[in-house]
Order: sequence, then structure tokens, then C-alpha cells
Amino acid sequence: MQDIDNEMKKPLLKHLVEITAHREHSRLALSVISALYQLTNVQEIRMLDIFNMRETHYVQEKMVIRDGEVHTIDEHTSDDPKEPLSSYPAMMACIRNHLNEYLETTEDGEHILWLPVWLHGKMNSCVEIRSAKAFETQMLDVIHGIFHVFCNYQSLLDYSERDALTGLFNRKTFDEQFTKYAFAIAPHEAHSLEKNDRRHDDDLDEAKGHWLAVVDIDHFKQVNDRYGHLYGDEVLILMANILRASFRSHDRIFRFGGEEFVILLRSTTLTDARKIFDRFRQNVQEYDFPQVGKVTVSLGFVGISRETPVVILGHADQSLYHAKKNGRNRICFYEELVNSGVLHSGITTNDTVEFF
Repeated sequence: MQDIDNEMKKPLLKHLVEITAHREHSRLALSVISALYQLTNVQEIRMLDIFNMRETHYVQEKMVIRDGEVHTIDEHTSDDPKEPLSSYPAMMACIRNHLNEYLETTEDGEHILWLPVWLHGKMNSCVEIRSAKAFETQMLDVIHGIFHVFCNYQSLLDYSERDALTGLFNRKTFDEQFTKYAFAIAPHEAHSLEKNDRRHDDDLDEAKGHWLAVVDIDHFKQVNDRYGHLYGDEVLILMANILRASFRSHDRIFRFGGEEFVILLRSTTLTDARKIFDRFRQNVQEYDFPQVGKVTVSLGFVGISRETPVVILGHADQSLYHAKKNGRNRICFYEELVNSGVLHSGITTNDTVEFF
């Protein structure tokens, strides 16, 4: 970026300092597109996520800056808007030819710069920059410099946050993500089970809230014992793929270790949460795992309240244990088990229980 004039250098350095201060992907992405918008004076910048659902790739707008205002996916989570990747010929061209950028001019004279983000050899997101004027050399230098810093820094964050085998978030990342969910809960959304604040199931069915589920692969020890750890690892990798396909891009999925996974399901009703979790259970049940054949999962879930992660995880774990003890391949809801008298409200641990 040696051709950048002195007037540009000071704000550029300020933005670079801010970008590298973040330790979370969403804040990093927002910082980057904000810097690009302020330094280049373009019309619009979008950060687009790419994800796979039922063998089809989709594109979802993660955040956008237009007319000086920032909009993120959190503002329209109820619709979970997405478009097929095939609707974006420029991004398809980037994937086909493994391009690091793609520049096009529309019929009405608008200039669009596409900047793919590659992780582990796959394009997992893309920055789209729209400008009424052609991109000048100095502007492109600024864009490329900031974008390369973003890609390098995101790779470092991804390495520290992800499970090496499955690519899902790891246990270390859970506390930070959980805190974001808990603080996002409005007072009327908290699923409290205090003795004087119990709500009827009908009320829970209508209220939107956040949910935590603990998932365990049934009889996974038998898979390892019978087929070996290589096939066991393949089951875990395929399970991670099914999890990604079964949940929305703004939900969060973690591998806690071994065959246990945790899901943070965002902003939906109890009725829909049941459907979403059971759809995942069915997706696993219907999948043919190579060599191993059929595999099932048990799942326990709970409403996220103002309680600590330890308490909420303990409640989800209790409902998971109940699902295991009562036949496996099923989902159980903690509050329902408490209200029916099957479980008693409180923290218990099942660390010493052998499920297999």
C-alpha cells in the first residue's frame, strides 16, 4: 500500500488497530466492513455467509452497510432469509475457478467487487462491495490491504475457536457465545422455573426465547469398539454435517468432546424448538453412515434463563439422561419433565452414569 497518501494513512492505521482488537468473528467482520465503507466512500458493502443445507448451498446476508447505516442478521432472525448460491453467478465463478476476487460491471453501470473468504480450501463467506464509480487503483489498494488483514486474522480466530475434527465451535468458545445469548434475552423471555414464577406450557408455546440442547450419540462406544476409531471419527464428522444442515446459520453448534454436542437455538417458540430438534433427530435416524449403517441420537433441551451456564447445562443434561434411560433416540424438554414431576428442579450431575 505504498501509493496511499499521507492523509489516508492515519485513519487506515486507526482502523487496523480496531480490527485486530476483536476476538469474535461477528465483531471482526463488522469492524472490517465499517472500515472499508468509511475509507472508500462506496455505496454499499455486504458480508455474505455460505452454508450447506440438505445438499444445497445457500447464501445469507450476515450484515450490510448502506446509506451509512449498519444492519445485521440479528434484526431479522425470525425469517432466516437465504438464497440459493446459484442466484449469485459471480460467487459461483469464484468457487469454480478458486478466485481471490471478481470484478463486474452491471448493465446500469454499477461496479461490484466480490472478495471471497477461503477457509480450509472452501469459500465460507464473501464480501460484496458496490460502487457507482469504477474502483480506482488507490481504492483497490486500501480494500485489498484491509481484506487480507481480515482473512489472516479470521484464520487465527477460527483455529482457536474450532474443534479440529468436526470444524464446529469447541468447548472453550461456548462460554462467550452463551453469554451473548443470555444477555440478549428480554425479561419476558426468560424461562424461569422459580417456584413462584412457573409458567404454563401454553404460555411457553407462544413466547419466543432461546434454547440450549445437549446431544449425545447413542451407543457410540459400540461404534468405536466394533468398527474402530477411524469409522468413529467419520461418524462424528458426518454428525457435524447433519447438525449444520439441520439448524439455522445464526444458531450455534459446539462439540463438547467425545460424542457430545451442544446447540444454542436462537429466538423461536417452544413449539418450533421441539420441531427443529426432532427434525434433527429424524435426519440422523434416516441417514446411512458408511460401514456403520444406522445411528441415532438422544437430546435434552432447556429454555435459556438468567441462570449460569453450569445450571442450564445441568438441566439439559438431566433431560438428556432421562431420554437415554427411557429408550434413546428421543428428545426431552427439561421444564416439561419438572412440571410433570418426573424430575425435580435443581442441579444434578450424571458424570458417573454409564450410558452405554
